[in-house]
Amino acid sequence: MDTVLDEVMENPFLSMQAAIAMLRERTGTSRSDADLKGLITKKAAVRGVQFFDEGSSAAT
Repeated sequence: MDTVLDEVMENPFLSMQAAIAMLRERTGTSRSDADLKGLITKKAAVRGVQFFDEGSSAAT
């Protein structure tokens, strides 16, 4: 899953929801949206990438 997360991080214009959908599509995971959001958020923080969370007014 790390390889796919790296690919997701290469597109900083994705919304959080789009990043979750991309991750789910490419890995076939059945993990919850909240779990995937957590993984993406952690990886993004390490790489200094921000994702727009359509459900809130703040970037994630």
